[in-house]
Amino acid sequence: METPAAAAPAGSLFPSFLLLACGTLVAALLGAAHRLGLFYQLLHKVDKASVRHGGENVAAVLRAHGVRFIFTLVGGHISPLLVACEKLGIRVVDTRHEVTAVFAADAMARLSGTVGVAAVTAGPGLTNTVTAVKNAQMAQSPILLLGGAASTLLQNRGALQAVDQLSLFRPLCKFCASVRRVRDIVPTLRAAMAAAQSGTPGPVFVELPVDVLYPYFMVQKEMVPAKPPKGLVGRVVSWYLENYLANLFAGAWEPQPEGPLPLDIPQASPQQVQRCVEILSRAKRPLMVLGSQALLTPTSADKLRAAVETLGVPCFLGGMARGLLGRNHPLHIRENRSAALKKADVIVLAGTVCDFRLSYGRVLSHSSKIIIVNRNREEMLLNSDIFWKPQEAVQGDVGSFVLKLVEGLQGQTWAPDWVEELREADRQKEQTFREKAAMPVAQHLNPVQVLQLVEEMLPDNSILVVDGGDFVGTAAHLVQPRGPLRWLDPGGTIHQDVWCLFGDGAFGYSLIEFDTFVRHKIPVMALVGNDAGWTQISREQVPSLGSNVACGLAYTDYHKAAMGLGARGLLLSRENEDQVVKVLHDAQQQCRDGHPVVVNILIGRTDFRDGSIAV
Repeated sequence: METPAAAAPAGSLFPSFLLLACGTLVAALLGAAHRLGLFYQLLHKVDKASVRHGGENVAAVLRAHGVRFIFTLVGGHISPLLVACEKLGIRVVDTRHEVTAVFAADAMARLSGTVGVAAVTAGPGLTNTVTAVKNAQMAQSPILLLGGAASTLLQNRGALQAVDQLSLFRPLCKFCASVRRVRDIVPTLRAAMAAAQSGTPGPVFVELPVDVLYPYFMVQKEMVPAKPPKGLVGRVVSWYLENYLANLFAGAWEPQPEGPLPLDIPQASPQQVQRCVEILSRAKRPLMVLGSQALLTPTSADKLRAAVETLGVPCFLGGMARGLLGRNHPLHIRENRSAALKKADVIVLAGTVCDFRLSYGRVLSHSSKIIIVNRNREEMLLNSDIFWKPQEAVQGDVGSFVLKLVEGLQGQTWAPDWVEELREADRQKEQTFREKAAMPVAQHLNPVQVLQLVEEMLPDNSILVVDGGDFVGTAAHLVQPRGPLRWLDPGGTIHQDVWCLFGDGAFGYSLIEFDTFVRHKIPVMALVGNDAGWTQISREQVPSLGSNVACGLAYTDYHKAAMGLGARGLLLSRENEDQVVKVLHDAQQQCRDGHPVVVNILIGRTDFRDGSIAV
């Protein structure tokens, strides 16, 4: 028989259970209240009479970060932020395709050292930018992509142009976020701008739903029924919507810091620098390969150039480092890179990666000591221990590292015969191109000769934007940027003397943007090497597969198409071959008078790898 004493513990379980259930209920209620913003709204009220909108917060952050341009293709989802930018003096440049807006932001970032900004509308507007965003990721270019989106309340409910945009851009961007309340715009954008420039720079994406950008009264009209519904369920739904709206705008216009956050830029340790100094000090045939990362802030191009000249090591320049040493500098080696790398005993890969451009590291000699410096550790060690092995792998800012290297090697010199040996190979290659330029062509113009004339007349302050196959491949050998940050491949354009070198295939992507240049009075001069085909592909496809399918184009009148868009158009062909210089000078003058110009150049076909010409 059970005694009363034995039953007592069982009876005491009920108060404990009741206490646990009450605690769980209270916790759930508190959590729900927090998610609904009820606590926040006790201290931060909503100004229902205000006509301000979230676009003003976006513009304020951009201005505080020194943004001067925003590139866009307009859409109703993003109209408030564009109008606000215009009011604050940020120039709004509207393009004819969203991908161009991001390419232009990419160009702005590379040339200015700041974050380039593009804003596009939701759905297809955003999906159209994927190619340019991926390009910026690979180029390590700090851009901020602002994307419109469906209302926060209507997402995942089949709203207009609603897609899962964050999932699409997470693999492409360093930072992705969706703003859910107006008060979150400023801190989210500040964090995004810092992320774009910290560590290894790259693109970031911030989604701005339409209800965080428009004013309270407009969002209220769309969100809350004019007549309150009847019945218990109707009143609950009405309360929920009213509260949702209040939480959306609570604290929206309270002052917040808008300026830049501190950046996280990795630096080489003193011990790493010292080890690299010791390796270089023993070199007999040192060589440096400088890539785009060398031109990142905080090191200025002028300081980097002075450091490279003081160091005295012959170097190859790639990416945005092209032009760092100006034209025809004795330390700048341009040709026969693979052979030079095989001969060097110490190689400094400064912001350069062992990818396909260095044959995955196979062009590096196993007897060479390799020093590699890069902000990105994974990129720095790409293909290492397979085809090559670094003696020193330094994760840090490239420009700062080179400056420290020079400090440690003060007074160090190298035998001049090493530089002279490398420059002799350059002179032989240049002579080869001179001979190719003099070769007769059965039809059209000799592209090597045309590009040599371009090289001779290129202004010192010009920026080169290049996109194409054969024509641009030849130009890479012949046309030298006059300074750093003056060679873009591919990307958009900004002000200064801008010379665009296009293949005819690539020009098809960009032709419509001459409408943009005309409307915004951007004097761009485009030289289109028109050989009526995707020749770089055809050259491989025909001998290997026996067909030219899909490789043929026509000698299209691109100059006339440009004229139809309001630009100036000129034709260079065999008929006016003796006036090549005059036509190019005329085009340059029209450009300086403020007109975008397209020069359609009918050329024979070249193989830039050996300079041979085929018609």
